[in-house]
Amino acid sequence: MESLFSWITQPEAWLAFGTLLLLEIVLGIDNVIFISILAAKLPPEQQARARTIGLMGAMLMRLGLLFSITWIYRLKDDLFTLFGMGFSGRDLILIGGGLFLLYKAVTEMHEQLEGPEHHTPTAGGVSGPTSRPSSGRSWSWTLCSVWIR
Repeated sequence: MESLFSWITQPEAWLAFGTLLLLEIVLGIDNVIFISILAAKLPPEQQARARTIGLMGAMLMRLGLLFSITWIYRLKDDLFTLFGMGFSGRDLILIGGGLFLLYKAVTEMHEQLEGPEHHTPTAGGVSGPTSRPSSGRSWSWTLCSVWIR
């Protein structure tokens, strides 16, 4: 029984616990802000539902990721080598997540600066206004954006 609670007397364990706690608080606040931004783009009658579903989905995803962190941590073996640098599964997850965050940041800034009526390529390849302004997006699209993040 002593080995089960031996971490309580180790300063390194408390430092790691404090770091993880602070990280979870910051990421939780980030989720609230991100979901609020996306929910604000919906019609008023859908905003409360989108916030509730988005926060529940974010919480479930966070718990799932916390439980799978040991699996991700073990993805250290190189899957392939490119230009003399090996890439593991963990590296690919981090690169994909970082690229997605960059994409979301750029599109949000573009929309804030240019407005919701920005131009995107249509089916014929000609640039034109989007068929749906961002305020007309369905709550399911917003929810998918939150869960993918």
